[in-house]
Amino acid sequence: MVEVAGLTKTFGSVTALDDVNLSVPKGSVLGLLGHNGAGKTTLVSILSTLKPPSAGQVRVAGYDVVREGQDVRRRIGLTGQYASVDETLSGRDNLVLIARLLGASRTEAAARADELLEVFQLTDAARRRAKTYSGGMRRRLDLAASLVGRPEVIFLDEPTTGLDPVARRGLWDIVQRLVRDGATVLLTTQYLEEADQLADSIAVLAQGRVIASGTAEELKARTGPGTVSVTLRSEDDRQRTADALRRAGLAPVPQDEDGPALTVPVRDSTEIATVVRAADEAQAELTGLAYAEPTLDDVYLALNHQSPTD
Repeated sequence: MVEVAGLTKTFGSVTALDDVNLSVPKGSVLGLLGHNGAGKTTLVSILSTLKPPSAGQVRVAGYDVVREGQDVRRRIGLTGQYASVDETLSGRDNLVLIARLLGASRTEAAARADELLEVFQLTDAARRRAKTYSGGMRRRLDLAASLVGRPEVIFLDEPTTGLDPVARRGLWDIVQRLVRDGATVLLTTQYLEEADQLADSIAVLAQGRVIASGTAEELKARTGPGTVSVTLRSEDDRQRTADALRRAGLAPVPQDEDGPALTVPVRDSTEIATVVRAADEAQAELTGLAYAEPTLDDVYLALNHQSPTD
């Protein structure tokens, strides 16, 4: 539903996007990660026909964003970083207005507005002016507005910015429901947990280039192995366990030179048993054990310590 090939965007001497290649299959979510200035919003602006590309090919729902922009706009919904609702109108009137602008009759517009207000749990506030809404309510209304035309492709540009954790998770539930109903979503975010929860695949942007892409699990695997952290009763227990682990082919690393703890990189969770057996062989007493896989936070930090050309 989204195909990007060799996309470049320049503003004078500044290259905002540099040879970007992406694809988003129908009914899936692509999470686009990147720090401020990485090029995420510029990419969304091009995909939604708000800005033209300098080079490359971009197609959305099968249509070229330059030559067939009107066809693209008929099939997309866009929610930006800030709620764009008319604060002087009620929530319901905002939605009715957009439906009418899209060509719906008065009856059709009212029915669509009421349907979306129910989906987004805004029915009780339907007649209130939008300026009286909380931040989370405004974001839900903004997302509802982008869905009035029943878009096939939805672009969400940091939609949960500024929301509290409860409102953010509520918006996640709505996005997941949209995808179950067949929508295709491109989501830009700086929240690693958000991408992990929602995205079928992830692309990481840095300095206008895609420096990594894949599923969350594939990206985590690139960062390195999981780790087993063990705490032992004494320094002597730690030393004997470390020796036993090395004989078993593992390479323990002290967590704290002054304390009886070790971190052991492992290929997978089955090697937890090897760590326990090594401690048993050393006749050491374990007082704590924890297994941890790499997180998207680890991936993001590792990737952003590399240059885009690495």
